[in-house]
Amino acid sequence: MKTLIVEDDFTSRLLMQELLKNYGLPHIAINGHEAVEAVRVALEAGQPYDLICLDIMMPGMDGLEALREIRALEDAKGIFSTEGAKILMTTALTDMQKKIEAFAGLCDGYLSKPIHKARLLEELRKFNLIPS
Repeated sequence: MKTLIVEDDFTSRLLMQELLKNYGLPHIAINGHEAVEAVRVALEAGQPYDLICLDIMMPGMDGLEALREIRALEDAKGIFSTEGAKILMTTALTDMQKKIEAFAGLCDGYLSKPIHKARLLEELRKFNLIPS
């Protein structure tokens, strides 16, 4: 599984890497700009990401803006959001409006921090990225 972890917080990045280590070595981006660039490069190489774990709150380009740009890149390549990367939003926020915005931006799932392994794996199974 080709994975991109987009997280500005070092500890949160380490946790996500640890939780996903058995499913392939994830790539890392520390902000939305890096995430969009990583996705662009992967799409251009014909090797798109299967999973993108995208933090909502980041300096510069936040996760919601990155989500919109990533879906626009996929769209430009003729990839519908249902066929593109599975994008899992992660956040410490409890703001329902942000959750609504994330799903409106065509994310596939939403996890609140702290991320629990069982809940993460449940999402990966739901996306058919790992066996049930």
